[in-house]
Amino acid sequence: MAKGAGLSAATVADARPGSPAPAHVWPRPLRAWYLVTLLTIAYIFSFVDKYIPALLVEPLKRDLGLSDTEMGLLLGPAFAVLYATLGLPMGWLADRFRRTTLVAVGVTLWSLATAASGLAGSFGRLLLARVGVGIGDATLAPCAMSMISDSFPPARRGRPIALYVAAQSFGAGLAALGGAAVLGWANAQSEISLPVFGIVAPWQFTFIAVGTPGLIVAALLMMMREPARETSALNSTTMSQTLRWLGARWPVYASLTAVVSVMTIVAYSQNWYAALWQRQWGWDITRFATWYGLALIILGPVTVNLTGWLSDRLCARGRTDGPVLIVMAGTLLLVPTGILTPLMPSGELAFVVWLGNLVGLSAVSAAAPVALLNITPGEMRGQVSALFYMIIMLTGLVVGPLAVGYLNDALFAGSNIAFACALVPLIIGVPGLALLRYTRGEYRKALAGPYNGASSAQ
Repeated sequence: MAKGAGLSAATVADARPGSPAPAHVWPRPLRAWYLVTLLTIAYIFSFVDKYIPALLVEPLKRDLGLSDTEMGLLLGPAFAVLYATLGLPMGWLADRFRRTTLVAVGVTLWSLATAASGLAGSFGRLLLARVGVGIGDATLAPCAMSMISDSFPPARRGRPIALYVAAQSFGAGLAALGGAAVLGWANAQSEISLPVFGIVAPWQFTFIAVGTPGLIVAALLMMMREPARETSALNSTTMSQTLRWLGARWPVYASLTAVVSVMTIVAYSQNWYAALWQRQWGWDITRFATWYGLALIILGPVTVNLTGWLSDRLCARGRTDGPVLIVMAGTLLLVPTGILTPLMPSGELAFVVWLGNLVGLSAVSAAAPVALLNITPGEMRGQVSALFYMIIMLTGLVVGPLAVGYLNDALFAGSNIAFACALVPLIIGVPGLALLRYTRGEYRKALAGPYNGASSAQ
């Protein structure tokens, strides 16, 4: 495993790209894309396992006697706290150990924890199971971003990263469609009896049915050969050097992370949308899940892949700040549509407005990792990606779902989920819009600075 070659933290902070870096041997395209495909499938399963509780809000509240605030804890913080805080040590491991093995272990853990959610008979047990999902999921992002970066040159990373990020909307859409289908089938049965477990409720069966298939993906990843690590003149992997690097360039990393955190907060506040459409406009769960799932599966991947294509094209034309320009455009779209969607007079009109929101969310999701990786040395990408995802996911998953549930209970006595859903993007999004110009300026300074991620191994 690679260690820092005797460089001090000061050396890292002041490094210049003039020192030659060892030539990187990129894997063959077929093997590189096979790896991206496996990682994307794993990401899809992770989103299915994360999203499925959002479909089950009403039966969980009924059977377990939960409040909206407690549901907010289950939809976000229960998963997020360890998922986010473990991301940084997982990033450290990703920069040192076999990444495919780390991901395979993580997929196994979150799949078993999702199935275990179906066996929970109380709020406490379900909370522990969702914590287990978060622990397993923490392995994926730092390892995946590191391996994708090591498989493609900087000017060709937009499309593979876009394909990987497309799993966010595709996985949530698959969870909506598949989860609704499983739940609908289960509700139609007079009783459901499973070997060993006996008779289970429809929501319990749904957790078990969507959790277990991930074990197949874990087995395939365990057998996968990972790419060689890209190196630069810094040749650095220690945490202290990484933190020194980030500290010397904190304005660009902090501002980019803050803007993307707006996206994750708005996105995860939408874990309440199934309940919103049910309570506000009287849609049954099957109708909502079908419309919502189809939009996520079709429009989400189309948007992120177009974003990846556009990012690569802008970079090829010399617009190296192209990824951050896409982040800005997506944020300008997602904030106002996030505020307006819950306030529409009908479910159909709300859905149309939300489609614009989905485009903005998807564009930011696809462009932000490219922007981050292109200003980060190869040896640090696992740790920096882990820190980035730790912050944006912790803020998104804690603030988004919990704020909606709390605001509805505290301000509206549990009776106005629409206003609660609209308040979150209003309170969080407007300050984020004010930060966009500053973020672009700092990003352009970083690209023109002593080192940028595109300088090594073109």
